[in-house]
Amino acid sequence: MSLGATEQDAAPEIQFPADVDWHMLDKSRFFFLGAALFSGVSAALYPAVVLKTRQQVSPTQISCFKMSFSIMRHEGLRGFYRGLGTSLMGTIPARALYMAALEVTKSSVGSVTVKLGLSETSALAVASAVAGLSSAMAAQLVWTPVDVVSQRLMVQGQKNGFTSQRSLIGQGGINSCRYKNGLDVCKKILCADGLRGLYRGFGISILTYAPSNAVWWASYSVANRLIWGGFVGKSGGRSQKDRFSYGPSFGAESRSMPTVAVQGLSAAMASGVSAIITMPLDTIKTRLQVLDVEENGRRRALTTMQTLKSLVREGGFSVCYRGLGPRWASMAMSATIMITTYEFLKRLSAKNQEFFSY
Repeated sequence: MSLGATEQDAAPEIQFPADVDWHMLDKSRFFFLGAALFSGVSAALYPAVVLKTRQQVSPTQISCFKMSFSIMRHEGLRGFYRGLGTSLMGTIPARALYMAALEVTKSSVGSVTVKLGLSETSALAVASAVAGLSSAMAAQLVWTPVDVVSQRLMVQGQKNGFTSQRSLIGQGGINSCRYKNGLDVCKKILCADGLRGLYRGFGISILTYAPSNAVWWASYSVANRLIWGGFVGKSGGRSQKDRFSYGPSFGAESRSMPTVAVQGLSAAMASGVSAIITMPLDTIKTRLQVLDVEENGRRRALTTMQTLKSLVREGGFSVCYRGLGPRWASMAMSATIMITTYEFLKRLSAKNQEFFSY
């Protein structure tokens, strides 16, 4: 029994756009199209990720405008795309793990929560949160090494801007190694630190992305239902059902502007909540993955405690929110594009295509 089907049976007055469950998908089409679509999304949003990363490792507060100007002046447009190739190579397996874990968990937990007697909104929020948690943990098996490599490339040119590559007094500094490409980064990390070097910050990554995903998916599901409820309520209940094609078929609503608008607004709201809650952990994670400390003439990775002390010396808790603007913007844009693309992808990958027509 699917959560979507249960929701429709239990809510005769307001029927929400039907969901496409895991068992309804053509898995080969789903993963192939998903890899292509999300690679494009990642490439489009990559400059914001570079800005966020450089702001997080900077020992001083620098505005997005000044950072952007510095990158363009010293590195040109390519500076905004350092590490993009490596990031895209990790997108396919990471997204595959993420989407599979998300859909399987959401479908399984959703059915259980409804049977336990929770309301539709509560059941969907719990299922979405657990699904977000499990999918993030699965994806980090791939994303952590990709993050370590791509972020090293992202900040490599920062010495030409505001941050010196030399270690600051008592603080971590950007690694002085010069990298040719992602493969070169992997080789040097493996030689210096072994496999554990590629998984630097894995624990803090789980603590960052797992709660972030759980908060995002739970917030999104609640916001989506609240907005739909208000939207339908203002339009006269059942008459809205006929107007916007709610119900078991999923061809009409996949093309309706109200559906896309509600999805986008819900995604932006959920991104704001998630970004504010998890930003400090993300800053610590980025510094752990990028910065080194020099002791007795040798460079080694910072510990979590050293990173926290460094942040306190630089200005306290507020330093953890450097890069919040780009991260929020990146998350909002990424989430809006992701959720609309993802819903479209699921309908495009549905086995029963007789319900889907353009």
